[in-house]
Amino acid sequence: MTALSAAASQGEPLIRWDWVSRNLDGAIAEAFREHLVLSFTPVLLGLAIALPLGLACARWSRLYPVVLAATSVLYAVPAIGLFVIFVAFTRLTYTTVVVPLALYTLSVLVPSVVDGLRSVPDHVRQSAEAMGYRPLRRLLGVELPIALPVVMAGLRVATVANISLVSVGALIGIGGLGQLMVTGMKWPGGGFTTPIVVAIVLIILLALVADLLLLLVQRLLTPWARAGRGGGRAARRAAAAKGGGAA
Repeated sequence: MTALSAAASQGEPLIRWDWVSRNLDGAIAEAFREHLVLSFTPVLLGLAIALPLGLACARWSRLYPVVLAATSVLYAVPAIGLFVIFVAFTRLTYTTVVVPLALYTLSVLVPSVVDGLRSVPDHVRQSAEAMGYRPLRRLLGVELPIALPVVMAGLRVATVANISLVSVGALIGIGGLGQLMVTGMKWPGGGFTTPIVVAIVLIILLALVADLLLLLVQRLLTPWARAGRGGGRAARRAAAAKGGGAA
């Protein structure tokens, strides 16, 4: 019997606000802080690996199928399986969850970096070379800024996926908000839904806020994209006004 069905059969309310208020600064806050660390550390680590790896794959095209196959195979391995394997080497530490989740992000981030770099038009690269840009300066000043929207799209997917996957770590004792779910399911008497609902709501909110923040960062780092959209809208308004005047 699940915690939800047990609570329903006992007439237990879905949310007990008294429990939330008592644990807001304790168990809930601690689980939330742990969830933040376990969610974003693997993404940063994965991005640090994916950028040079993606650059190498974009430069040497024969390397890309091998890397893509390796990251896809890793992503196909169930998270709990990797956690259990890493426990033998890292014990019950944050590393047990951080490293597998960082490996999972590579299956999203490496293709995003490669696709982003491949989206840079050849004439843009040639123009940069004609202006005297050396390879490193061309990469940092021309290619990566153009590739940024594609890379950021992959980063958003990887971040939201990680926020969800962290909860699986609760099955080995390290799972941030997932620990609240385990608490609710193991509650004496057949289940207690309040910590489960609290965990689900906080995970959803964290994913939404993280996605919006990354979208904001993307907009701030790519002002030309906004200018392009604004110019397109202005052109459409002008064309509509011209058409209306002709009528």
